[in-house]
Amino acid sequence: MSQPPRVKWRERSRLVRGLRLFRTRRPRTFTDKVRYKMLRDHRPLLVTFADKAAVRDYVASRGGIHYLPRVFAILDDPQDLAQLKLPDAYVVKPTHGSGAAVVVSPQAPPEAVLPEPQWGWVYRHVRPESVSSRTLVDIASGWLGKLYGQGPNREWAYGQITPRVIVEEMLAGSDGAIPDDYKFFVFHGTCHFIQVDAGRFGGRTQDFYTPTWKHLPMSGGPAWADPPQARPERLDEMIGLAEKLSTETDFVRVDLYHLPDRIVFGELTSYPAGGDSPFHPESFNAEFGAPWTVPKQYR
Repeated sequence: MSQPPRVKWRERSRLVRGLRLFRTRRPRTFTDKVRYKMLRDHRPLLVTFADKAAVRDYVASRGGIHYLPRVFAILDDPQDLAQLKLPDAYVVKPTHGSGAAVVVSPQAPPEAVLPEPQWGWVYRHVRPESVSSRTLVDIASGWLGKLYGQGPNREWAYGQITPRVIVEEMLAGSDGAIPDDYKFFVFHGTCHFIQVDAGRFGGRTQDFYTPTWKHLPMSGGPAWADPPQARPERLDEMIGLAEKLSTETDFVRVDLYHLPDRIVFGELTSYPAGGDSPFHPESFNAEFGAPWTVPKQYR
């Protein structure tokens, strides 16, 4: 197995870090405050949040094990993927980053194929017959050779995680497709905004709501759903779970899935979009930042 690359000199430079600390010292907007947190909040808690394997114990202890997706395997060596006996539907992803997953299910488009291993840090939905175990191993090996989130603002927590591969159940909505992704923005233990992403693998939409399910006239890039999403049946339960999982930090985004028979945990995100979340109109950047009072020092 290849070793993860070292952090580049620029990201280890005290001078560069000092300049970034100076530039972010008076954050006002949401993106300002995310960058402030990225540079200053180095508590072990954030590593637990970011680690897709370790966070499971955190969620089980604070929310309940019934909110977790079933895990088929957590692997240190991607070669072991070839030995697993898996169902027709499952998800493979790295534990030390975001934005990469291979989703396998019979509902995938017939023409969908696995990415080339060198371009494997993407979402891809494919059918079981389109999966070559050799290619899947190569993709996962590529994941473990990448040091995620070490760009200009340095997503510190991801660099502290031991890279592994996790294989989970594939979640499905009432129509058998990939379910909508509900993202709860929780500040100081209280949910203030909800993002709903639908159609991740085709016809993607994105909408923002208040906790009372009032649609916000803003965009993060993708189009709004038409017609708008109905208020989810288990919204209060999802908000309650999101707030339980956030009590130890000033801000975290809690991602959940609303299935026909249960709520399922997705992930905890301390650095949405790496501090570059788009807001249209820009005034919502300040609105999202308003409930968040960043501490002078993280302890």
